[in-house]
Amino acid sequence: MLLTLAVIGPAHALKGEVRLEIRTDDPEGRLAPGTTVPTEPAQAGPLTVTRLRFDGSRWFAAFEQARDRTAAEALRGVRLLVETDDEAPDDEDSVDAEESWYRHELIGLRALSVSGEELGEVTDLEPGIAQDRLVVTTPEGEDVAVPFVAELVPGVDPESGTVTLDPPGGLFPGRGEAEEAR
Repeated sequence: MLLTLAVIGPAHALKGEVRLEIRTDDPEGRLAPGTTVPTEPAQAGPLTVTRLRFDGSRWFAAFEQARDRTAAEALRGVRLLVETDDEAPDDEDSVDAEESWYRHELIGLRALSVSGEELGEVTDLEPGIAQDRLVVTTPEGEDVAVPFVAELVPGVDPESGTVTLDPPGGLFPGRGEAEEAR
């Protein structure tokens, strides 16, 4: 299974360095200089790390395949991946937002309200400081960020291809009355 290590951000300086949005607890181990990592989209890589550094608040990297600012900027948005054999343990009795879910397990699931109304499709999982957010694209094409907490996401059922949401009024356009209006 391929998991995201980092997402490449904007180019930094002139020698091909990029800012990274880290998604791993071991960036120094998984992105050590000399490491070659697969990418998404696949045609952007694989990329070989030549330099990795932390400035106290952000991570930066340089790759053998992008030696100048122009080439580095072309990598913006590319996901750095890692192959892992670690499967999450199956626990048939408990499937909810309190569990650990990977982005690839959630993308493509149909989002349904607790009453069974179609709300859209999960198109991303955004990492957050307090909690992650499910990005649901409505049938009208609008993106709605739903905090990935048990109160708002009471169920995830990958077998049926659905995620159950209990959003507050006004979170989804045209569905329910906003809290302030009550």
